[in-house]
Amino acid sequence: MEGIDLRDRSVIELGAGTGLLGIVVTLLGARVTITDRAAALELLESNVQANLPPELRPRAVVKELTWGKDLDNFSPGAFDLILGADIVYLEETFAELLQTLEHLCSEQTVILLSCRIRYERDLKFLRMLRERFSVSEVHYDSSKDVHIYKAQRDSRKDDL
Repeated sequence: MEGIDLRDRSVIELGAGTGLLGIVVTLLGARVTITDRAAALELLESNVQANLPPELRPRAVVKELTWGKDLDNFSPGAFDLILGADIVYLEETFAELLQTLEHLCSEQTVILLSCRIRYERDLKFLRMLRERFSVSEVHYDSSKDVHIYKAQRDSRKDDL
């Protein structure tokens, strides 16, 4: 909505599912790492191949990422933008998701998470996120009940 320029930005999508968001971001000019658990990688790779023109395929890398595990396979702070669409729903993954976000973030990284607030546990995740990052709601679609949150490292929190 703000006309974000994604050309040559380094982007990672967490919990990509079908990979639609990562594919669109690649089409908008970003270099994208599209991640999910091992079970989803075959579908992700197939969708990237089917939906990106051959000249753009090298800009989209499908890679396994289970939150909180093998994070050393990803350079700390290497991404300009971290995207997550509807990934906040399993309370048992919240701590690992936060650990992953912290690992992937630099001071300049922007996190954009879209989600529906279905249960009290979803609010719990937002409280946990606010303990580690500066968080603001940047958009709300009332017709779909979807919130988009922007989060960034709060360097002052590191000083406490």
